[in-house]
Amino acid sequence: MSKRAVLEVIALGVEDAVAAQAGGADRLELVTDMAADGLTPPVGTFAGIRAAVDIDLRVMLRLADGFAVGDVERVVRAAREMRDAGAGEFVLGFLDADGGLDLGAVERVVGELDGCRWTFHRAVDRAVDRDALRKQLDGMPGLDTYLTAGSGAGVDDGLPTLLAEAARSGEPGYEQRILVGGGLRLDHVPTLLAAGIDAFHIGGAARPQGWDGPVSAAAVAQWRAVLDGGL
Repeated sequence: MSKRAVLEVIALGVEDAVAAQAGGADRLELVTDMAADGLTPPVGTFAGIRAAVDIDLRVMLRLADGFAVGDVERVVRAAREMRDAGAGEFVLGFLDADGGLDLGAVERVVGELDGCRWTFHRAVDRAVDRDALRKQLDGMPGLDTYLTAGSGAGVDDGLPTLLAEAARSGEPGYEQRILVGGGLRLDHVPTLLAAGIDAFHIGGAARPQGWDGPVSAAAVAQWRAVLDGGL
């Protein structure tokens, strides 16, 4: 029996969340400030969305543009506040000044999550050595997903990398699910599904009016139909 592909949608507020769920999203990534590519939302935003929908929520832990952790203790406090509010899934990822994994920062924040499931986000696409990063994170508690386009430039450029990493599934550092996002289009989906990739992340593609407009349930439903038709 075939399994349903995961469709994750970026939500900025309750209206987005309700529309995404209505369109068939399986999970939401909760952020604020897309001008900075998505930062940690207010706790009240999380609470409002949690009350409005019953699908999984992954909360971004990122307090400034870029992939440096900044003040790691502020990030830890943000994680603690979200945990106290009931959050149980997260998104994070930190690089050092040389583009390598900031393992200390990741370990410090993950230590606050107490085993919660989490995604390492597109910082992997900016790492100087993504294979080394994956291997350094091998065995990290809770890590079950990499959000990646395969390239900092997006899926068009990263497709060969995505397919190569999918082929390594199950190797040390490659046990986690690949969640494809970043310039993802519907025409990429058949190739990715054929490679065994079963998780897809959309932001702008769910918003026909752009980032100034809300998530469209109809746009999400179109993605749901394509994903379901391809499995």
